[in-house]
Amino acid sequence: MDVVLDILAGFWDSLGQMAPYLLFGFLVAGLLSVLLSARTVERHLGGSGLGPVLKASALGVPLPLCSCGVIPVAASLRRHGASRGATTAFLISTPQTGVDSILVTLSLLGPVFAIYRPLVALVSGLLGGSLAGLGDRTGPAAAAAKPTHENCTDPCCAPDGGSKLRRALVYGFDTMPRDIGRSLLVGLLLAALITALVPENYFGPFLGGGLAAMLIMMLVGIPVYVCATASVPVAAAMINAGVSPGAGLVFLMTGPATNAATIATVGKVMGWRTAGVYLATVAVTALAAGLTLDYLLAVPGVAVKAGGHGMVPTAVRSAAAVALLAVLGVAVVRSYLPSGRAAEHAHAGDTAHGEKTDLRIRGMTCDHCRQAVQRALAECPGVEAASVDLADGVGRVTGPADPEGLCQAVRSLGYGADVAPRS
Repeated sequence: MDVVLDILAGFWDSLGQMAPYLLFGFLVAGLLSVLLSARTVERHLGGSGLGPVLKASALGVPLPLCSCGVIPVAASLRRHGASRGATTAFLISTPQTGVDSILVTLSLLGPVFAIYRPLVALVSGLLGGSLAGLGDRTGPAAAAAKPTHENCTDPCCAPDGGSKLRRALVYGFDTMPRDIGRSLLVGLLLAALITALVPENYFGPFLGGGLAAMLIMMLVGIPVYVCATASVPVAAAMINAGVSPGAGLVFLMTGPATNAATIATVGKVMGWRTAGVYLATVAVTALAAGLTLDYLLAVPGVAVKAGGHGMVPTAVRSAAAVALLAVLGVAVVRSYLPSGRAAEHAHAGDTAHGEKTDLRIRGMTCDHCRQAVQRALAECPGVEAASVDLADGVGRVTGPADPEGLCQAVRSLGYGADVAPRS
């Protein structure tokens, strides 16, 4: 019984430490989704040279996209004119951080980690993008096709989505929690289990520092999936149990940025040379950054304070924890329900005049995926309206569009697609 209480206490403590920062992060992420749309990103990432690569890496750092959600966005950028180097930089830097995970890192690991982590993401994106862009003489996959945006129904430009503030709140406190809610709760529970069951400094003799410890953490982080925000409480608990901060950073970089499915999809969409550059860049920069961080922390007065730095009063933390639990609870329940918005659009497609095509779409995991697929369909020639239901994996298109062209547009993002018979 005492163990259960310790686990619950650890869960509540981690939740309280990160809740005020994460709620604020959700708000900022929502504002970014409205003010910094995919179209804004696309306009700055075309052409060759270091400039687009630097812009792509810098733009990716604050965007709250996980490794699965960033792939269709990056593929869309490539299709709309981004260079191979800029696209690769965006792929590498984006999943490692986000405005929400940076604020959670500040709450659980302190300011040194919160500053160092996004800087490393920026550098790794710049390095990987520069390597991927070497010798690239080919244009984007669909450079000849000028995109059209009249049929876009993404939250950033949907005319029926209400004011910008309303759309920002919907994205920040509905869409984002639905995408990361389950992973975040699992991460908090895992952190609580480590805190309750593993004695303090237990891992010190094995993973207390050095290259070997970081290689072990890298081997753990590369094949598994954990989102940038959910990885923070796990890393904080492991550091508290004796893992060196540098080794914890290796996990924070490789866990969110890589997993088996992501690597396979990058190879399919961007080519296996790019996938190799992607994986090698993340691995090498993670090890270099981890070793450098441990070296810096040996300087007197520089420290990582795992478990939070106590800037927020207890009453505020408790209130924020209750609010965050409510947001995540509603989001998790809603993630199992059919998409009401997609259903409304599908119904509108049924009542619209013109030819209709249904697609079965495989591989979508979050609302970012749904938005990317819906946008790709809307931009195909002949499409008058397009909607995608994430829960059912069905895309519905109205207009005289080529069915095979629709499937190819979806496949270019890394998903599976086939024409489905209309019921």
